Amino acid sequence: MDTNAPDHQTDPLDQIDDAVAAAAFRRLVRHLRHRHDAQNIELMGLAGFCRNCLADWIRDAGYEGDKAAARELIHGMPMEEWKATRQKPATDAQVAAMEASLARNRADLR
Repeated sequence: MDTNAPDHQTDPLDQIDDAVAAAAFRRLVRHLRHRHDAQNIELMGLAGFCRNCLADWIRDAGYEGDKAAARELIHGMPMEEWKATRQKPATDAQVAAMEASLARNRADLR
């Protein structure tokens, strides 16, 4: 058993009312929709997650839409439109930072 894994029975985060948590999640998503200058690759490099991760997480939590519908929900538009109007080409440095961050995610989850 991983002794570094959070204990969901004692984690105060799990004591937050679901309505409060949902409101905070919606605020986060709306913030990310507004701050499209924060590129997904940059979010991945800094925090180890991005808008697409949020879309995956809502599906994991029970959202019944498919991957495209979940991404549209998070991005506020179809993924193809997001890529065409908001996504910039990734630099080598951004890709390297993302890969290092993802490796850290994997290490932290062990």
